[in-house]
Amino acid sequence: MSMFCYQCQETAGCKGCTVKGVCGKTEDLAKLQDLLVYIVRGISAVSTKAREVGVIDKNVDNFVVESLFATITNANFDKNVFVSRAKEGLALREALKVKAKNAGADLANLPEAAMWTGETEEALNAKAGIVGVLATENEDVRSLRELITYGAKGLCAYLKHAKALNYDDDEIHGFMHKALAKTLEDLSVDELVALTLSMGEYGVKGMALLDKANTESYGNPEITKVNIGVRNNPAILISGHDLRDMEQLLEQTEGTGVDVYTHSEMLAANYYPAFKKYSHFVGNYGNAWWKQTTEFESFNGPILMTTNCLVPPKDSYKDRVYTTGVVGFEGLKHIDKNEKGEKDFSEIIEHAKRCAAPTEIERGEIVGGFAHNQVIALADKVVEAVKTGAIKNFFVMAGCDGRAKSRNYYTEFAEKLPKDAVILTAGCAKYKYNKLNLGDINGIPRVLDAGQCNDSYSLVVIALKLAEAFGLDSINDLPLHYNIAWYEQKAVIVLLSLLHLGVKNIHLGPTLPAFLSPNVVKVLVDNFGIGGITNVDDDLKMFLG
Repeated sequence: MSMFCYQCQETAGCKGCTVKGVCGKTEDLAKLQDLLVYIVRGISAVSTKAREVGVIDKNVDNFVVESLFATITNANFDKNVFVSRAKEGLALREALKVKAKNAGADLANLPEAAMWTGETEEALNAKAGIVGVLATENEDVRSLRELITYGAKGLCAYLKHAKALNYDDDEIHGFMHKALAKTLEDLSVDELVALTLSMGEYGVKGMALLDKANTESYGNPEITKVNIGVRNNPAILISGHDLRDMEQLLEQTEGTGVDVYTHSEMLAANYYPAFKKYSHFVGNYGNAWWKQTTEFESFNGPILMTTNCLVPPKDSYKDRVYTTGVVGFEGLKHIDKNEKGEKDFSEIIEHAKRCAAPTEIERGEIVGGFAHNQVIALADKVVEAVKTGAIKNFFVMAGCDGRAKSRNYYTEFAEKLPKDAVILTAGCAKYKYNKLNLGDINGIPRVLDAGQCNDSYSLVVIALKLAEAFGLDSINDLPLHYNIAWYEQKAVIVLLSLLHLGVKNIHLGPTLPAFLSPNVVKVLVDNFGIGGITNVDDDLKMFLG
């Protein structure tokens, strides 16, 4: 088979990338990622059998999480990493079989993915060409298998961040292995739909786990004015989502004369109390991930990519980009953990000292920090504003940003919303409107930014508390509308989590996912009212009646 990938919103023609990924990955890289997913499914089948007899291998759990995370859009472009991971996965799988068998597990009738062994790189490459998405011929079964797999990829991202802070949950790993193993079975469409919704249930648990990890480690996010200007010191720009990396970088740069700025999703780090004690933590530089090819250029100093979303770097600044964690790109310097599980950022710090200060691209402040604890503290004020009619509607506009010009829809939508409407947001979708002067309602900003994409959990908690405050049986009875932008697989697990919670009438844009077959779309429309978007004026009429 030739390359076929349709896991992100920008996939070619909204059908699938078949020559080269819009993200920049090559055909051979795409196939190696398919192979790694195939191996992970096989490992999951063995792990499920092993868990039935009480055998839990944390090395296997970590391997599944990190491997699926590495295949998320714009995370890792290094073919060598995937060859190495494939070999490691096969060895882990065989070792797990021995442990499981010794514990009395029945390993008969394992799927082919749990039995195949590629002994050479040539064998790996040959297998990679035949285990991709299109290996499942039935369109609806393929659609649901991929939906479950993409949900697992998003969940793995959140588990990885939580694990970095020493928070973990064996139940979530166990379910995820079981779900991945079932994508190898001949399940009916109804069985796959049920499994998809179960993935949403564990998505909620995963986001709750990460929320606990972040808040217990760094405090509850606070309402914060974030500087978007620059100072005249050499600096490091940190992008991605991993707050443990942020903490280590701030600790190691303290007293060095090197400032630290956040970029894209790392903006939310500015909201946590634990990070505010660092005087060299300046604020946020730039916008969403897709603008990095210009903003990394003008930053002048080194950049640390802690997670996706990495755009293939330009030669003009490539020598200043460092990767860590699951992120990778051939030719970039990678900073790994030492034997104590810590990272040494001294090389990037010394690099920063040799660079000019960032070039200013904007001035001013943006306000954020409206995670669930902070908004609940303002609940009386919010409820009163609703009761008096000052606030008539809430719009959840969480999710992802992206390159497509069609995403300017979200800027226009925010601008045209009635002045009595409040936007609840999380993820990098907010960069389409978080610098607009939309004002406030009785002191409540009209854009309430909860933080990163995983902080969509906060928006659910806020909605549940509002429903409780008004004595409603369901969050669907609130004047709350969902107009969500999506891009990659973390948005998929957020969507599945919302569906599990019974949220109805979610609208996705700028396009519906290409991996949803017409029949699967019909199931989502009939059962949950899922819809797309059209144009701002017509959609506003639809939302507001």
